[in-house]
Amino acid sequence: MHQTQFQQYHGKVALKRATSEPPWVRRLLLALAFAFLGLFLLLPLAAVFSEALRKGWDVYLAAITESDAVSAMQLTLIAALIAVPLNLVFGVAAAWAIAKFEFKGKSFLITLIDLPFAVSPVIAGLIFVLIFGLQGWFGEWLIDHDIKVVFAVPGIVLATIFVTFPFVARELIPLMQAQGKEEEEAALVLGASGWKMLWHVTLPNVKWGLIYGVILTNARAMGEFGAVSVVSGHIRGLTNTMPLHVEILYNEYNYAAAFAVASLLTLLALVTLILKTYVEWQASQSAADNEQEVTV
Repeated sequence: MHQTQFQQYHGKVALKRATSEPPWVRRLLLALAFAFLGLFLLLPLAAVFSEALRKGWDVYLAAITESDAVSAMQLTLIAALIAVPLNLVFGVAAAWAIAKFEFKGKSFLITLIDLPFAVSPVIAGLIFVLIFGLQGWFGEWLIDHDIKVVFAVPGIVLATIFVTFPFVARELIPLMQAQGKEEEEAALVLGASGWKMLWHVTLPNVKWGLIYGVILTNARAMGEFGAVSVVSGHIRGLTNTMPLHVEILYNEYNYAAAFAVASLLTLLALVTLILKTYVEWQASQSAADNEQEVTV
């Protein structure tokens, strides 16, 4: 008994020594962290807005209301509005299948979900050109039926879906696995159908992870450059998304307009960061409340 207490006491002392540092070490680490954030995050953000407004509000408003800019914004929204719901459905279905069932090819499915993280977006765009381009596998058939995929809106949507489909699934899989099957099994015993179990048991338990995945998917969809650049054809006013429009303006030395449109993407990133922080806070609060209920 005494030996056990002695070991616990020395374990606590060792843990305290391992996790406590002198004040100057903590200050140094904090200073390095804030310096890094200021240099690589805050300074670039300030530079974007400074350059965007350097020639005044009139030039700024003219740049973001110009017809090509409006067309780029509309196309970006269209791609996101199509990609996000589709990836939401796929993410929920894939996560539910992986977390709740055992089947052949499960590991292969998980690998496929992670594929866009491993493949360069430019390579993803080239794959769609190989499949749907004029010289691609389905090129002749598409031409015969007057269907445009590459260098048109469908190609941009397909590329956006490809690069964004892992986010919802990857957020939900660990949450559903941690949730276990007890509540679903209880719901089935009480007579709930599969859809009722999904809507009233499974999804409420993972709602914050679901929202978090949707936010990340939307942010990536609106900011994607590499894959969309390959399949878009850079047709001004038709197939340019906001990131592509910024590139064109910058290459034309129209810096004020380029930074004006870039500032909109920056605002989107900041809103995404705020929403992400809020969702994480709500998730932690929900976890703390559940823990308190279990303890009581």
